[in-house]
Amino acid sequence: MRKSGTAQAEGEFKRSPCPISTTLDILGDKWTLLVIRDLFLGKRLYGEFIESPEGIPTNILADRLKRLEAARLITKEAYQERPLRHAYSLTRKGADLLPVLTEIMRWANRHIPGTAKPPATVIARARAVRRKASR
Repeated sequence: MRKSGTAQAEGEFKRSPCPISTTLDILGDKWTLLVIRDLFLGKRLYGEFIESPEGIPTNILADRLKRLEAARLITKEAYQERPLRHAYSLTRKGADLLPVLTEIMRWANRHIPGTAKPPATVIARARAVRRKASR
């Protein structure tokens, strides 16, 4: 069994080979999909993630970025040497989550009164990020 959040070898599962269970092992906490959402919205820098309205604590953000990188959903690239700072972007694997996030938003809009309806520009921006990651 591997440490939480690290990439798994094929056929190696934390709980079971159920696709929902294996996906939840990677994405199933209250912060990870929000980080993915922010990447689709164009956020790339640590400080930009911290500014999100949900207020993710810095230690949790650092952990989620490491987990997402270990799962190969994101990559990081140094943009500054001193101090060392990274910009994050979705991989193709991460970008393939756009339909999942879109359906979650639709479900929430349909079944949870008062949830924000994302403007068409947000969806368009997310699709552009997905296209870029797919190259």
